[in-house]
Parts: sequence; structure tokens; C-alpha cells
Amino acid sequence: MANTTSAQKKVRVIAKKTAVNKKTKSNLKTSVKKTKDVTATAKKPETVTASLEATQSRLDKAATKGVIHKNKAARTQSRLAKAANKSTATKKKA
Repeated sequence: MANTTSAQKKVRVIAKKTAVNKKTKSNLKTSVKKTKDVTATAKKPETVTASLEATQSRLDKAATKGVIHKNKAARTQSRLAKAANKSTATKKKA
């Protein structure tokens, strides 16, 4: 246990930040999974685009806040966009 009052406060602050970051990461993972599901099953390209934009926005915000690394956000966005483009291209042909 922390001895000084400043160390005790630091423990409390870290606990709060950890809770916020956990919630943000969980929401991010859920958003990415939903976008993957939408890309696989959606019949309209507009649905895929809307889901992709929302997820990209969340990824950018998380990277800006330092919850995830900026390269991880970029990599995830790239993979999602690639999958979305692939699915919308096949839906347009059909």
C-alpha cells in the first residue's frame, strides 16, 4: 500500500483511468465486431459505409486519447475498409 498521500491519490487516479480505458476498449472491440458482421451480412452498401465510418471515428478517438496505439487504430481501420470494399464490390456485381 502507498505510504504518502500523493502516492495514495495516484493509486486512486490510476484506478479511475483504468476503468475508463477498459470500458473504451470493450466498446471498441464491440464496434469492430459489429462492423465485421455488417460487412459480411449487409445487403446495402450504405449500411456498411455507415458502420465503417462510426467505427473509424471511435478508433481515432481512442488513439487520440491514448487508449490504443495510433498504429493499431490505423491498422484496424485499414483492415475494416479493405473488407468493406471487398463486400460492397461483390454486392454491386450481383
